[in-house]
Amino acid sequence: MSRTSRTRRSALALALCAATVATLQGVASPTAGAAPTSSPSTSTSPSTVGRIEDSTARAFAESLSEGSWRTQVRTAALASDQIDLRALTGRTTTRAGGALEPAIATADRRIAEAKGLAADTGSLLRLRLAAPSMRDELVSGTAPLVAAATTDDSAETITAYDSRGRAHTLDARRTPDRPVYVVDIDVSRAMAAGLKTLNKELTTRGLTTPKPSTAPNSPTRSAAAGFWTTKIDSVQLSSDEEPWVSGDAEVFSIVSGFGFDGKVRVDTVDMPYLDNDGTTYYPNQILVNWSSYKYNLADVVMMEDDGDTNYQALAKALADALLTITDLGAYIPLVNAILDAIPVSWWTNDPDYVDSWYTLANTSTGRLNGARANGWLTVTPYFVTQS
Repeated sequence: MSRTSRTRRSALALALCAATVATLQGVASPTAGAAPTSSPSTSTSPSTVGRIEDSTARAFAESLSEGSWRTQVRTAALASDQIDLRALTGRTTTRAGGALEPAIATADRRIAEAKGLAADTGSLLRLRLAAPSMRDELVSGTAPLVAAATTDDSAETITAYDSRGRAHTLDARRTPDRPVYVVDIDVSRAMAAGLKTLNKELTTRGLTTPKPSTAPNSPTRSAAAGFWTTKIDSVQLSSDEEPWVSGDAEVFSIVSGFGFDGKVRVDTVDMPYLDNDGTTYYPNQILVNWSSYKYNLADVVMMEDDGDTNYQALAKALADALLTITDLGAYIPLVNAILDAIPVSWWTNDPDYVDSWYTLANTSTGRLNGARANGWLTVTPYFVTQS
């Protein structure tokens, strides 16, 4: 999914929900959908992943001064939409490409660490041509620049490097004619590893307790063995203009409610099909498994990994915030508590928060607009029969 700034608000509804949570929990909570306030210096500072990508982009640009290596990279870029940088540098026989291999491996390890991923996650750094319109110039032999992908949708300029390591300032909203290689990470691979880490941490911290053998909160009783779910029939997120250098992001949802042990339960749902904003998708995907929850209500917070998400930090933050919330015998909305738990650094540059849905019921059906007015879902109850 394209990285987007997602700034529209649904202020009245969110303020009421924030007041409800603050009253029930006895703590102050900012309005949902609004990013926590950060200092000007913090709001424009690049993330750790961004700094690693930028230094890698500069080193890669300098390596292209060797003609045979530059030709090999050009051939690979024209043949594939995305090149595995570790694989490319590992199999080359050129001097410049081979010399770059240790730096790429180190950068991969640093990115995995910055994102809270396991050490065995593997290669993450990728190289791609920024736009199909650049192919002709690349084929003709025009020397390419190299830039790092950005997560800042408000960026007005992009810094790219040439083979002498000199920085060039490019217009972020106008695709250049000169070919530009973009250093980015494989967000799909990173998110798959990240959700594995997140789920493991949540289980360890007691936020994904085993479900009971029977579920009392089905919309209707059934003699057949199975369980009720809420299924996504269609979904769409809003579209906003973004820099040409930005790459794809991956979307996942955090579903929360109260488990049968009286503690908050959290489940994650991978939504890899959400590639483009402004496009309606029809996934027929299960969003909530109601056999996991005590009440007939749950909350959904949709997030995106645009490159700098740290999954271990997210798991710790969620556990620290949600394990303090106790079951008072009635459902308590949890969206605000989840948003409050998100580290402030996630709100710098491009927020990782997409939208949220409060008090989704097991009987909910039809179109449900997000509280942030950034997207909508159409859902139906769906009974899963055990085989």
